[in-house]
Amino acid sequence: MLGWFQKLLPKETKFFDLFEQHAATLVAGADALNSLLNGSTAIAAGCAEVMAQENRADDIAGQVMLEVGRTFITPFDRGDIEELIGSMDDAIDQMQKTVKSISLFEVERFEPCMKELGGIIVQASERIAVLLPMLRDIKKHAVSIGALAREIGAIEEKSDELHDQGLKALFKAHQGGDAMPFIVGAEIYDHLEKVVDRFEDVAKRASRIVLEHL
Repeated sequence: MLGWFQKLLPKETKFFDLFEQHAATLVAGADALNSLLNGSTAIAAGCAEVMAQENRADDIAGQVMLEVGRTFITPFDRGDIEELIGSMDDAIDQMQKTVKSISLFEVERFEPCMKELGGIIVQASERIAVLLPMLRDIKKHAVSIGALAREIGAIEEKSDELHDQGLKALFKAHQGGDAMPFIVGAEIYDHLEKVVDRFEDVAKRASRIVLEHL
């Protein structure tokens, strides 16, 4: 009944605007994280930029939740909107956890697979930024949204491979020696892989919305 009524009313564009603004923070955060991992940005500066983007994302997510409460007719089910923005916020939160660990343990160099994961994170964020505007017209973009979601799933599988490959190399490098570099490195790998997991969650939430509105 709600879906039928929604079709009779003008679309609320503010939610889409906010989703896209939040997606911009995801891309900016991913770029900053990748830059500090590959050495093109100073570590402290890269960490600070990720933290700044996380703060911006929190503000946008809060605005979405506020609009959900005071908007009479929303473009999607209220629960779907909350879960979508929540999954997006989880992605930037995971980036924040990554740089917090980097700062806490004073990590100064990054393993090759960590650097590759940085690039993978950027790829995932960019696809999310392409996918979200398509939610403005689900019927028109349903096939493209599905294709992007599958691409993000493939990126997540690659991140799993890099995580395992990097962890194995790290273990071999420190086997029989000081365990601390392995412990710290393993935590960084875990955080990086979880960033991609969170992007996959966003794609899954978006895909579920598509299925509910076809």
